[in-house]
Amino acid sequence: MAYSSIEVDEVLVRRRLRRKLAFWRVLAFLVLLGAGFGLFAWWSDGALLPRSSPHVARVTIGGIIRNERERLDLLEAIGRSGARAVILSIDSPGGTVVGSAALYDGLRRLAQKVPIVAVVDGMAASGAYIAAMGADHIVAPRNALVGSIGVIFQFPNFAGLMKTVGISYEEIKSSPLKAAPNMFDPPTEDARAAVRSLVTDSYDWFRDLVSERRLLTGDKLAQVSDGRVFTAHQALPLRLVDELGDERTARDWLARERGVSRDLPVRDWRTGRAGDEFGWLHALAVRVMSLIGLGDLTHAVLSSASEATDTARLDGLLALWQPRGG
Repeated sequence: MAYSSIEVDEVLVRRRLRRKLAFWRVLAFLVLLGAGFGLFAWWSDGALLPRSSPHVARVTIGGIIRNERERLDLLEAIGRSGARAVILSIDSPGGTVVGSAALYDGLRRLAQKVPIVAVVDGMAASGAYIAAMGADHIVAPRNALVGSIGVIFQFPNFAGLMKTVGISYEEIKSSPLKAAPNMFDPPTEDARAAVRSLVTDSYDWFRDLVSERRLLTGDKLAQVSDGRVFTAHQALPLRLVDELGDERTARDWLARERGVSRDLPVRDWRTGRAGDEFGWLHALAVRVMSLIGLGDLTHAVLSSASEATDTARLDGLLALWQPRGG
């Protein structure tokens, strides 16, 4: 049977269309498959197993501790997940007393469900040490810094500068201690006494917490609570840390003391920066970059970029180790 050239052309066109259609079908399938994998990775935080599967959760405490609402929600979610234990990775100079205390309380609630080990990656000072005491066991490398048990209230005073440049400041207030001290007037003795009472009250709470959680009293408690920082090597005989080591040491303790298998995978649980209106964007960037293996790098870059503004946003009593330059 003979075909005309027109019929042959039509057959060829149909074949090309079928090949194109097959190509686009395969491409659409691959896109849907990739989207499904991406959604699964988002749901499971980039892990191969869902949150309900047995694992050891790793929570990182870094930078300045302040409003911890999002992190507290994260701890509650871990308590509902398949986590069999928590590794609390800490590298922080502290933060606000309120934020640190809230974080401690959240960790103690979680510790009623699963064992928690704090691993000091570099520093757990002041408010970060409050958080570390929320764990059942504290591990730190030999030269990590811990301690700085104390509370501080800082405020600038420009009274001398204003007098020099000839600027006066007037205010009318209901009582002498209202909004005192402020940055425009030299603090009165009554104002100093009022602030000192706040600092002393919070410090007493901090010291009592150290006494309760680290089983310290008398001279030993006085020695560790004078505001200084210690290396982990110094802190070990003072009972501020329980072991020298790293995350492997923490896994050994979990296996030995709590029966948590060393074969369980470790999963990072992260959230955006608490209290940051762009925290969701921070979390989104980390999640997306995690899919190509750059999550940790992205998290470090974004955290360091915002860390410079953290202290400017702190308000109230601080449990913060902040050495002054010469």
